Amino acid sequence: MCTLLPNGIHCGHVNPLTAYRASAWPVVGGFVELLPISTPHCRIERDGHVVIVTMDRPEARNALSTDMLVGLADAWAYVSAEPDVRVAILTGANGTFCAGADLKAMGTPSEDERVRQRAAEITDFHWKGLLRDTLPTKPIICAVEGYAVAGGTELLVGTDLRVVAEGSTLGLFEARRGLFPMGGSAVRLPRQIPYAFAMDLLLTGRAITAQEALRMGLVNQVVPDGQALEKARELAGQIADCGPLAVQAILRTYRDTLGMAEPEALKVSDALGWPVIGSEDAREGSKAFREKRPAVYQGK
Repeated sequence: MCTLLPNGIHCGHVNPLTAYRASAWPVVGGFVELLPISTPHCRIERDGHVVIVTMDRPEARNALSTDMLVGLADAWAYVSAEPDVRVAILTGANGTFCAGADLKAMGTPSEDERVRQRAAEITDFHWKGLLRDTLPTKPIICAVEGYAVAGGTELLVGTDLRVVAEGSTLGLFEARRGLFPMGGSAVRLPRQIPYAFAMDLLLTGRAITAQEALRMGLVNQVVPDGQALEKARELAGQIADCGPLAVQAILRTYRDTLGMAEPEALKVSDALGWPVIGSEDAREGSKAFREKRPAVYQGK
């Protein structure tokens, strides 16, 4: 297993003292490990092929801080670098996703020495943590409870699948406060949902309910309160059961062909798709289908 340390990514044994059994929610692989790249405001856990990233700053409704953004940036780097990770989940602790940016906390150095070191080492850790300039090579599922507003909604817009609890509140409040959504939503949102809906959110700065977000196409599913993470883990298990080469190539094809004319986009699709068709995983998938058993993919 690979671990992201201050001086780079290292592969080797992980201290079993950092691992523990989960009891509050079901697990995918049966054993959840707390990764040492976690920070005081960002808990990063590994469960088999799944990484669970939890924003954990309850006293401020999980508002973004330096400790949180450094943790998020390192989490996304870990997800991309670790070959056996297939999908990530982003969620918030204590019934709240993220209440946006805490400008004072974001401008204040961390009290944690390791976080201060990582903040100095990671170029643009704010943007990397917010999923703005760099996206992981694996899918991210967003599991929202409570408030996901301003920077919280911007984080959601950077993810691939979105599960939202019924009582959640979403919205891009920046314009209402004379600010700009620097997390990328002014660009991304009109590409993800119909233009009129995107402009409604961006220009009015109003709050919306989970059901309204579903009608807009901003989220995939609305679930009863308290069940967003459970549903996200179910989806993560489904993705983890798929061929990882196929999943990553599909995700990259979408990203790399944005704005291309269809003939050029199909060339990119072929260049990414044919190696998957010729892979050992593709042969394993066909063999498993014939033998009526689950496929065992190796990412090769």
